[in-house]
Amino acid sequence: MTLHPQLKKDCIPLGEFNLCTLLLLNDSNYPWFILLPNRENISEMHHLSADDQQQLMSESMYFSRCLEQVFQPDKINIAALGNVVPQLHVHHIARYTADASWPAPVWGAVSAVPYTKEAIVTINDQLSDWFKCNLDLDQDISFLWFEKTW
Repeated sequence: MTLHPQLKKDCIPLGEFNLCTLLLLNDSNYPWFILLPNRENISEMHHLSADDQQQLMSESMYFSRCLEQVFQPDKINIAALGNVVPQLHVHHIARYTADASWPAPVWGAVSAVPYTKEAIVTINDQLSDWFKCNLDLDQDISFLWFEKTW
């Protein structure tokens, strides 16, 4: 699947669920991840097949539980806007009352601060540890890590 140029520029690919690629937005102001369904020419959720819609929801809920337990945020923001990047993608952002833009939306609030390599490794390890303990194959959830190129 072709990754939109803006996502390619702004994100770090971590791995793949059954349907979605998991991306880390390269902005250390927030634990901000994106689920990107691996389907060409899809811009809206209702354009997915019924099975893919259900799979996207399962992967989104699974990853939301991960965010909640790993990052312990005050709130999780989930959004699919598509105004800048028309390729269907779903933002999952762990928010804190003390974060850079609380309680406002994150978009355009502050300049992005790229992650250090060490921080990316730490996040990758935290997610990996959680996935190992919580991968429930009965729910059609599996995950394959990409080769670490960061």
